[in-house]
Amino acid sequence: MLRKRAKFQTNQTSQTAAERPPAPVQTPYEKTLARAFRLLAAKARGVAELRERLLEKAEAEAVEQVLARLVELGYLNDEEFARSFANSRLSYKPLGRVRLRQDLQRKKLAAPVVEQALDDAYTEHSEEALIDRAIEKRLRLKGAPATREEAKKLFDYLLRRGFSYDLVLKKVRGLNKLATDAEETE
Repeated sequence: MLRKRAKFQTNQTSQTAAERPPAPVQTPYEKTLARAFRLLAAKARGVAELRERLLEKAEAEAVEQVLARLVELGYLNDEEFARSFANSRLSYKPLGRVRLRQDLQRKKLAAPVVEQALDDAYTEHSEEALIDRAIEKRLRLKGAPATREEAKKLFDYLLRRGFSYDLVLKKVRGLNKLATDAEETE
């Protein structure tokens, strides 16, 4: 059953376009600043990443003025952004140094900023503890590796997570040793 909606019009809302006050004219700087605030409200970004997004729809001069103003106001800070991004990623998902470096570089951050963020993040989160978390999760889902092929899959998984080759090798060998010791005691 379809219902028809009644349309109500009052004399107050039936103004013509000529009677309405004109919309305020915005300068390119104001438009770019408003867009920058909308982009930053959606998610945190670094200076280079925001510059790239703003240049899609604005002039370079207005973009540079807006970026300078946002840095001055404290809305943009690459060091703080990199530090919080790295800590957030590590608390959410256990990653190795290589993978986290790649993620930070994708955010178009400068190399010294990336390295400082990595150093700060891995002083708070031990890479040993992170790889142990990744292994625990993988073992919960897939079970302990019983064959050489399964151990290789675990090895590859940990390498894709960005952990160093030596650390992965040590941990996977340790798991295999525990598995063989458990079999011998049975």
